[in-house]
Order: sequence, then C-alpha cells, then structure tokens
Amino acid sequence: MAELVIQTKKIKDNIKALSAYFDSHNIHWSLITKVFSGDIEFLKNILTKDVLEKIDSVGDSRLTSLKNLKAVDPSMRTIYIKPPAQTYADDVVKYADVSLNSSFTTIKALNEAAEKAKITHQIIIMVELGELREGVKRDEIIGFYEKVFKLTNIEVIGIGSNLGCMYGVIPTYDKLLQLSLYKELISLKFNKELKYISGGTSITLPLVENGTIPKDINHFRVGEAAFFGLSPFDNKPFKDLSVNTFELTANIIELDEKELVPDGIISDGNIGHSANFEGSDVSETSIKAILDFGLLDVNQEDLEFEDKDLKYVGITSDMLVIDLGSNKTKDRKKKYSIGDKIHFKPNYMAVARLLNSKFIDKKFK
Repeated sequence: MAELVIQTKKIKDNIKALSAYFDSHNIHWSLITKVFSGDIEFLKNILTKDVLEKIDSVGDSRLTSLKNLKAVDPSMRTIYIKPPAQTYADDVVKYADVSLNSSFTTIKALNEAAEKAKITHQIIIMVELGELREGVKRDEIIGFYEKVFKLTNIEVIGIGSNLGCMYGVIPTYDKLLQLSLYKELISLKFNKELKYISGGTSITLPLVENGTIPKDINHFRVGEAAFFGLSPFDNKPFKDLSVNTFELTANIIELDEKELVPDGIISDGNIGHSANFEGSDVSETSIKAILDFGLLDVNQEDLEFEDKDLKYVGITSDMLVIDLGSNKTKDRKKKYSIGDKIHFKPNYMAVARLLNSKFIDKKFK
C-alpha cells in the first residue's frame, strides 16, 4: 500500500517558528488544520502542549474536525473559519469558541444557540474586499454591525477578510488598509473596541516581512506556511521554514517494456478522457511501471517526482502508470525493480486528499 510519510518534528518546528515570528510582530495567529480533515492521529502527534503554547486558536472549516480538536484537548481554543450553515448553529457554538460570519440570519441563530447553552459566542465579521467569496458588502457594514451589537449572546471580537483563495486577489497594503479603516469607523461610531483585524493568511506573510502591511492588521489565519513552509504568494519557502514535511512513497507492482501506443480502437477511458497518439511511432517502446495508488487517492497533477528522470503516463482509479525511460543508472545498472518504491513530493491539495483516502497508509516520523 502507498504511504504518506509525515515529518512530525519538522512541522512542529515550523509552527513554533511562526509563533515566535508573529510574537515579534505583535500579531495573534490561528493555526488552520483543515488540510488534515480532523485526522485524530495527526492532531495528537502535532498539537502537543508545547506547540499550542503561543497559538491564539486552532481552526478548521469542518465541524467534525473541530469536534476532533476538542476531543484531543477540550481546553483548546477553536475557530470555525468559514461562515457556518444556519442549521448547525447548536454544533458551532458547542465546538467553536469563535466563528467567522457574514450572514445576519446565521448570527441570530448562533445567538439563540448560545443563549440555550448559556454561553457567549465570539464572532469575527468578514468583509468583502474584492475576492467575491464570503463577506459583508462594504456599503452595508455599519448597518450590519449595528444589528449584531444588539444580540445578547454574541460578542463581536473583530473584523476580517479573505483574499487570494478563489480568484487570487492579492492582499495588498491598500486592500488591508481598507479593513483597518472600517475597524476604526466601527469603533468610533459604536464605541466598541474590536480586538482582532483578521486580514492575514499564508499568502500575506511576505507583506509582514517587507513591512508593507498596515500596522493594525493583528490576526493571521495560517495553515500552508505552517505545514509546508511556503507562502502561496510566490510559492517560495518563507524564512527558514522546512518545506520537506511530507512524502508519498508508492510501490512498483509491475515493471516491463511496453509500447507507447495502445493497440486497438481508442475511446474515452473509464475515468473520462482519452489520450492523443497522433503521429506517434507504434513500434516505439519504453520501460513502464505501475504504482499502487490512483485517482481515488490523489490527483497526479498535485505530485512531484523526486526522481526528475521519471515521467507520468496515465492514471486510473487505483493505479498510476509512469515511464522509467531506460531504467538505467549512469553506470548502466538497473535502476528500479518490482517491489521498489517511487517517491513523490505532494502539495497542499495532495496531502488533503491522501489523508482522506482509506487506501493510503500514514507514517509519522
């Protein structure tokens, strides 16, 4: 069975390094674990007391994941990082200490759920700054906050925005400055102090580093940089964070020399596509290997070969075919045999899918 290798110490070191970095810039931060879909084994291995020490909260976009976070550590402060579905208001206030919101109808439901539970639920109200995903429209902000401030069991602790996720709108200084100005406007009009201006994610980290972020932006929601060491802004390593935190190893289950062109009438394959072999030499061959994972487990486009001489050929639901070229080392010895392993570097989406696959083993190192 193919195996996802998780470098526990490197990930924990990344999280601690980010905690120290944010602390030096007077920024609160939430560690976003949604890539792991609430995997209990992962949470127990990574979220130890020493790691959680300087994190404001741990967040996810799924209620089942938040439930698992509380199961691992009931004292853990949790944040639900997408607007909740109104029907799950009771569960949101039960498993999330904080939630991000953009619908007044849902916030009213959260208020009723919090009242029943005899607690106060904290929220950050999201503002639409151009990404066209979640967020209150800018010309409706004042009226929106005015209504929410009247709710008895809701505490508004901040204002936030989400940029760079759907359309890739870059979180520039000017965009984030708008968020700071709205916070000031709300504070002055309603005499309310909002603790958090939540405008930062992994993509915003370079702005902190080069000093081009408004000084009032004081809350970040970070996942990718913590677990992969990268900022999506340029897909480059951030500071000295480790980027070698995950590896997929797959077993060679067949290895043979085969033609490049299939023999027969070609139509769409079972997974919905066909290849174009027009102009190919039907007599040409190469050394091909079959690996023990497929499209049900991960999209091959989200994987990078560690051996740069290997090439992708095709994929089905449970097998991947690759081209080994001559399958010879520089000194002309056989490079791979049946039973050997092929190593891949998975990206964010690959890890998310692999951890959700029941056909992929997990190994913590």
